[in-house]
Amino acid sequence: MKEQVGFDPGKIVFVGLGLIGGSVAKAIKKTYPGIHLYATAGHRETVEAAFYDGLIENKSLLSDQEIADSDAIFLCSPVLVNVEYLSRIKPFLSPDTLITDVGSVKGDIAAEIDRLGLSDQFIGGHPMTGSENTGYSCSDPSFLENAYYLLTYQSERARRIVPFFDRFISGLGAITMTLRPDQHDMAVAAISHLPHVISASLVNLVREDNRDDLLRTIAAGGFKDITRISSSSPVMWENICLSNRKAILSMIDQYMELLSDFRSEIEDGNGEEIRARFQSAKDFRDSLPVKKRGLLPADFTIFCDLCDEPGQIATVATLLAASGISIKNIGIIHNREFEEGVLQIELYSEADYEGARTLLESHSYRLHLR
Repeated sequence: MKEQVGFDPGKIVFVGLGLIGGSVAKAIKKTYPGIHLYATAGHRETVEAAFYDGLIENKSLLSDQEIADSDAIFLCSPVLVNVEYLSRIKPFLSPDTLITDVGSVKGDIAAEIDRLGLSDQFIGGHPMTGSENTGYSCSDPSFLENAYYLLTYQSERARRIVPFFDRFISGLGAITMTLRPDQHDMAVAAISHLPHVISASLVNLVREDNRDDLLRTIAAGGFKDITRISSSSPVMWENICLSNRKAILSMIDQYMELLSDFRSEIEDGNGEEIRARFQSAKDFRDSLPVKKRGLLPADFTIFCDLCDEPGQIATVATLLAASGISIKNIGIIHNREFEEGVLQIELYSEADYEGARTLLESHSYRLHLR
């Protein structure tokens, strides 16, 4: 008899319902309203909030047996917590229950899946999206729209399920890609984990050298932009650094070698090499899509030149509001990283970003898009 594989769940349980778990659950509720959703979390209040929102069907925390009694389980807790849950729920699992996760590291969970003999019913998942904010209250189904969603598998049976799960995830608006677990971990170490380590180190450097509160006062514009990700959850990043230690250390070593070479060129006054480094970085950075959701938190910000006249901020704000475009934050950049009188406009979504860009350009405003 031929084995039947597929993915058509009637009941899904979420373990963890924070920013990413909540966003995935909300996207599923919106796209597949016939699926019954349940969840447990580290805090009872989170489950109650999701219940009163109409997102899930349980009001209290779930036991391990209740978690396992489902067609699919989304592990959405910190990566090391996800690993711990596997041995807890295994005694109650049906071989037909699909297990997936949303963790940004696959090494530890892949090893535990193999150890427990669960490879046939596990597909690793990683939605490459998010925000510097944390928690269920900040979750949003739109986070998955046009975001890469990486998938991994570890057995032949799981490989046959991937196309069905891929179709399910693609239905949420995400762009799927399938990788090996080790390939995934090295990639995200380079484009997400190392930048977070660098960002935290830079912020701490400024904090420790903050003479007379001077650096805090002038730390606007570029500094705040490149260190925005340091507002992410410290607990989450502790888990990630411990779980993806080997790949992150490899990337830190490569980065330190590049930084050392850069330092030598500055020390030697080698202007040609210094310029070449900045030029190659600029060329590659400029080749990236202007607005494509990736692993780092999305930032829908426009920088707009203003005339040095009273009422210009109010004029721009009124123009956007009249077109139904919501502004998250607005203000003048004082460090003159751009030309004088640059207005920074932060928006809530990609749709608002595109609408604001089109509207302001049609009114002859000069924009800086990054």
